[in-house]
Amino acid sequence: MPVETHELMDGALHVYRREGSRYWQCATYLGSRNHRQTTKETSLAAAKDFARDWYMERCVEDRQRRRGGVSLLDVPVQNLIAGPGAPTDGRRRRTPTGPSFEDAAKAFTSEFEVITMGERNAGYVASKSDIIRVHLLPFFGNTALEDITAGKVQEYRAHRQTSRLDPKTGKPKKPARATLHHEIVTLRQVLKTANRKGWIAAIPDMSAPYKTSGKLEHRAWFSPEEYKMLYEATRERAKNPPKPRWREVCETFHDYVLFMGNTGLRPDEASRLELRDVKIVNDESTGERILEIEVRGKRGVGFCKSMPGAILPFERVRKRKQLKLTDKVFGKSPRELMNTVLDELNLKFDRDGHVRTCYSLRHTYICLRLLEGADIYQVAKNCRTSVEMIEKYYGRHLKNNIDASAVNVRKARPKPVAAGKKAAKSTK
Repeated sequence: MPVETHELMDGALHVYRREGSRYWQCATYLGSRNHRQTTKETSLAAAKDFARDWYMERCVEDRQRRRGGVSLLDVPVQNLIAGPGAPTDGRRRRTPTGPSFEDAAKAFTSEFEVITMGERNAGYVASKSDIIRVHLLPFFGNTALEDITAGKVQEYRAHRQTSRLDPKTGKPKKPARATLHHEIVTLRQVLKTANRKGWIAAIPDMSAPYKTSGKLEHRAWFSPEEYKMLYEATRERAKNPPKPRWREVCETFHDYVLFMGNTGLRPDEASRLELRDVKIVNDESTGERILEIEVRGKRGVGFCKSMPGAILPFERVRKRKQLKLTDKVFGKSPRELMNTVLDELNLKFDRDGHVRTCYSLRHTYICLRLLEGADIYQVAKNCRTSVEMIEKYYGRHLKNNIDASAVNVRKARPKPVAAGKKAAKSTK
């Protein structure tokens, strides 16, 4: 018994699926007999497309039979091409024409590696090839570029949400939002390459349907109290390490936390930092000793002026490691030790569930500067970012950005007149 039936062609064609079967079938009554055919499709939309083509073929075949002719539709397409000995499927499919997605992916990979040489991070460039090889090619493969539509892109999104299963729970293991975003960006770049080469006329709409605007959430950071808990815990660990041979590592980690909280560097910028990039100077505007840092990171070469609190940890690291000019100050980011300390202090997640990492020290620096009333433009310039980014992700949740005197405005009210004065005015 069919559990679901759909009518097409004004009721002349039926698409249905039997109970216990994953394939859709189609049926029609034509030429005084019933015709049935399996579509070999699990998708209803694809089954309807196949059923319409199959129905039109049956109509042409029936018309030619009534006229006494022999229909070529009685001969499978594979037999016409490969000969009578080839295996047949009995279905007619449209053969893709033109360059395929695989051709465009190869062209994009070769161009991207050459054009971005020296301008983009090598790991970022390599990630494009990995995304294409692991995710995009298995799904699109030999699909003709002309067949990649907005619907096909949406099918890929749905496929990525359900393709992997969690071995423990058996439920679909969904990729992170940023992961899927990077894959869609890579897909768009491949299609742009095909468009430049004239293989497709236009790039399909790749925006995610049903998506709301989303709420703006602040970055994970440490409040002044939490930051004090963190550096006091790292100081205690530096004095009393879990094992004596870990003393130097714990001391460097304590200096790392203080240095990052007083400079606002990104973790990758701190890992590239060399001794020759840092200078201790007397600042003319404040009269304090600070660090002038030549920063090399994702935004190229920039400059940073630290807080006075960054001097002491920097000098301790320089003395402890006996650094030369070309030696790295900190080297690799201490992710594992950071996670260990945060877990011990129960600070790994903030109250909104955001994960704290080494990057949170940069966010802490920005938020503390804004809480102290620093100029937002100067903070953005010192952190090598934009005012828009700071206002969007840092400034919205800080109470000091709201001027109470401008908000708590009260309208002046007239003073009430005494009863005696009212009576005196009435007698006059």
